[in-house]
Amino acid sequence: MPHIPDHPSARKRHRQSLKRQARNRAIKTRVRTAAKGAQEAIAGSDPQAAEAALRQAMKVLNKAATKGVVCRNTASRKIARLSRKLHQTHHAAPAAQPSA
Repeated sequence: MPHIPDHPSARKRHRQSLKRQARNRAIKTRVRTAAKGAQEAIAGSDPQAAEAALRQAMKVLNKAATKGVVCRNTASRKIARLSRKLHQTHHAAPAAQPSA
């Protein structure tokens, strides 16, 4: 059985922690959904849709990092990996044609 606070300040802290927990869970869910959508768009064939999904994921990740829900470095790392995947998939330079 969970500990039930008895002191008024402890009750308030508990209420605040529950509110923060709910907010953090919602933000983390939004981050995971945006990252997954960006990965799926990058795997698809439309480069414009992939770039739009990446921009949306970057926006969500940066906002979560600003609020302190996700570490700044974690957000940067996820953005870098998604960006690299996008550039490898859709912006790869065509192979040089050998002149025969």
